[in-house]
Amino acid sequence: MDIKNFAARRHYVYHEQLLNSTPDKIFPLLCPKREYEWIETWKCDILFSNSGFAELDCVFNTEFPGDVKETWVVDKFDKDKNIQFIRFSDIRVMRYCISLFNNNNGTTSAKWELIITSLNTEGNIYIEKFSDVEFANRVKALEKMLNYYLAKGEMFRTTTLKK
Repeated sequence: MDIKNFAARRHYVYHEQLLNSTPDKIFPLLCPKREYEWIETWKCDILFSNSGFAELDCVFNTEFPGDVKETWVVDKFDKDKNIQFIRFSDIRVMRYCISLFNNNNGTTSAKWELIITSLNTEGNIYIEKFSDVEFANRVKALEKMLNYYLAKGEMFRTTTLKK
C-alpha cells in the first residue's frame, strides 16, 4: 500500500439510553466478565486484569460474528461515572466511551459514544458502510437487555421473545 495515497477516515456517533437503576448498580455490569450475565451473545477472552473484572488497563479480545477480531483496552475507568475502551484491529481503531448520569430519581441516563478511525483502505470501507441507525438499534437492544437484567436479575434471552 502506498502510504502517500491513503487518507484515514474518521466517524463519530452516539446514542443515549434511559436505564432503570442507579449508576452504582449499572457501572459494574459494564465489564467484559459481567456482560456474560446480561448479554446473550457476549464472548470475550480476558487477557489481563488484576481483579478479573473491568479496571484501568484491563485488556481483552472479542471476535463477533461477521466482524474482525479486536483487542480492547480499558483506558478510562471512573467508577460509577464512565468507562472508556480503545478497541483496535488490523483495519480500525475505536474509542468507545460509556458515560453514566444519575437522574436522582432511580434512573440513569447513559451516553454511548463511538469514534472510529480507519487504519487502511479496508477500514475506510468499513466506515463508509457503517450505519448510525444500526448503532442506535444495537444500543437500544443493550438498553432493553440491561433494564431487563436490572429488573429481573436474569438475562433477557431471544427465546424470551418467542414465548
